[in-house]
Amino acid sequence: MTTICVDAMGGDEGPEVVLDGIDAALSADSDLSVLVSGPEDVVTPFAASRERVRALVASEVIGMGEHPADAVRAKRDSSIVRGCQAVRSGDADGFFSAGSTGAIFAAATLHVGRIRGIKRPAIASALPGLSGRDTIFCDMGANADARPEMIVQFAQMGRAFSHILLGVEDASVALLSNGSEDTKGSEAALAAHAALAEACGDAAWFKGNCEGGDILAGRFDVIVTDGFTGNVALKTIEGTAKFILGRVKGAVEQSTRAKLGAGLLKPSLKALAAELSGDDYGGAMLLGVKAPVLIGHGATSREAVKNGTLACARAVREGLVDKVAQQVS
Repeated sequence: MTTICVDAMGGDEGPEVVLDGIDAALSADSDLSVLVSGPEDVVTPFAASRERVRALVASEVIGMGEHPADAVRAKRDSSIVRGCQAVRSGDADGFFSAGSTGAIFAAATLHVGRIRGIKRPAIASALPGLSGRDTIFCDMGANADARPEMIVQFAQMGRAFSHILLGVEDASVALLSNGSEDTKGSEAALAAHAALAEACGDAAWFKGNCEGGDILAGRFDVIVTDGFTGNVALKTIEGTAKFILGRVKGAVEQSTRAKLGAGLLKPSLKALAAELSGDDYGGAMLLGVKAPVLIGHGATSREAVKNGTLACARAVREGLVDKVAQQVS
């Protein structure tokens, strides 16, 4: 049986949503058990009434506004730190939390530990593509500055993750830049391009540069960049999606005719909103640590917690860590 530690205090919606998501995950997977971390009054009654749930009592919670590294050092009995320690000790096979991304990164790096040879873990997630082909985007914010050899590792880890999550056997990789030509980009981008081309050799998985418009086009299996650029791009996509959906909602309310048309489009618009929310995958994977660690977004839902827990279990069963280690070696 696969055991995933879930942080009951992760997310903006309160522990009730997380606990509902755990129930949904347990119903969907009969070979799943959950170690739920959080305050005693939250996790102990929940675990006591369920066969495949154990409580991990943690007296502290790391808030979204706290300095990640300082909080991880100061709050050693927090739900995030205790969860990562449980993975390291073997009490759990993976960890899911929708709490502070920085705190999860710091705790996982410190307590779960990096895979041998990994310079820095990176955050990766699947983004929907216009072609119907999803793309792994990495790094999404863990490393604001990334040396060329780190970008190469992001590509290698992204290829392994694409195989596990999307079923892609030999994933193609592109480097995010300000133009598709090999000569385009900053000095850092040019150095990363050269390093990727050298690492690829004759294997032909590196396809060169791509532009921002390619992120949601579905042209490549993996797109890599440094965490600063990746996070800016991700937040821009999220903001644009909110703007468009908001404008559509405003236009719908302007006339009866528009409302009638919106009624016909409502199922399609809801499906689009769900696709953009990322709930189908439950969050982003922290690649490069010794066990699957999945980070949910703060405004998480029952469905996202369910899918994040199941995705973490799937990564354990399909050997994500071993595949990442093999790619990097």
